[in-house]
Amino acid sequence: MLTVLAPAKVNLVLEVLGKRKDGYHEIRSLIQSINLCDVLSFELDRDISFDCNNLELGGEDNLVFRAAWLLKKISGYRGGVKIRLEKRIPYGVGLGGGSSDAAATLMVLDHLWELGLSMRQMVRLAAQLGSDVPFFLYRGAAMVKGKGEKLKPLVALAMPQFVIVVPPLPRISGKTQYVYSCLPPEHYTKGEFTRNAVKVLSRGKGFSPSLLFNVFDRVALAVFPSLGEYRERFIEAGATNVCLAGSGPALFSLIEGKAIAKELYSRLYSQGLECYLVSAFFRESAGLGWT
Repeated sequence: MLTVLAPAKVNLVLEVLGKRKDGYHEIRSLIQSINLCDVLSFELDRDISFDCNNLELGGEDNLVFRAAWLLKKISGYRGGVKIRLEKRIPYGVGLGGGSSDAAATLMVLDHLWELGLSMRQMVRLAAQLGSDVPFFLYRGAAMVKGKGEKLKPLVALAMPQFVIVVPPLPRISGKTQYVYSCLPPEHYTKGEFTRNAVKVLSRGKGFSPSLLFNVFDRVALAVFPSLGEYRERFIEAGATNVCLAGSGPALFSLIEGKAIAKELYSRLYSQGLECYLVSAFFRESAGLGWT
C-alpha cells in the first residue's frame, strides 16, 4: 500500500481578466500550497474502487475516482487500484482539497501503473478534471495563467504562518461557477496585482500582507451574506489582514511570527470556530509524501 499527502492551497493573489470564448474566465493568480493535507492510500487491484471517510464524498463523482478512470482510459492500463481518501481539508470552501486529491491520484497512478507520462501530458489530463488541478502537480508556489493550466513555479514564501477560518455557512452547490457569474466586468483587472506580487517574491524579499488580493472579496458578501460577521470576528481576534481563500467562504490571514499566529489561532479556537494554524508546503521537501 502507498500512502501520500495532498496539500490544500491559498490564493495569495487571484484576479479575473475577463471571460474567454470557451466560456471559462481568464485568470492570473499567485498560489501557495499549505501543510493542511488530505491523506490518500493506494493499493493495486483488478478494478478501480474508491471510498472516503466522509460518506458525502465517497461517490463516483469524486475527482479522485474520475482521475483514476481518466488515466486508465487514456493509458489503456488493464488493471485497477483500490483508493482510500481520509478527508482532512474542509471541502467546498476554496482551499482546493478536491483538486489536490485528483492531482495526487494522477501522480501516484502514473508511478504505480508504470505509465511514464511527461509533465506536459499530466498537466493536460489535470486540466480536464478542473482548473486548480494542474497547480497541484507542482505545489509549492506558482503563478497561474489561462484558466489554470499555465503555470510558472516560483520560490516559495519564507516560512510564513497562515491562520484559516472556515465559517459555518451552508455549502453552495456549483459554488465556483456561481461566484464567477456574480462578478461584474468592472471588477476585472489586468494582472497588475499578480505581477507586483510575483516581482516581490522573485526577489526573495519578505511577502507583505499588503500584496494580498482576491477579486471575489468584492462580491463575497452578496454570495455569502453572513460572511461579514466572521470576517469581523477574525479582525477583532487580532488579524491585521483577512483575505478570501479562492472562491470562499474560507478566510485566511498571513502572519509573519509563529507566536503571533498561535495567539490568533487560540483566540479564534476559543470562540468555537473551525480554524487551522498552518505553514507553507514546500515543493522541494514535499515530494509526494510517500510512505
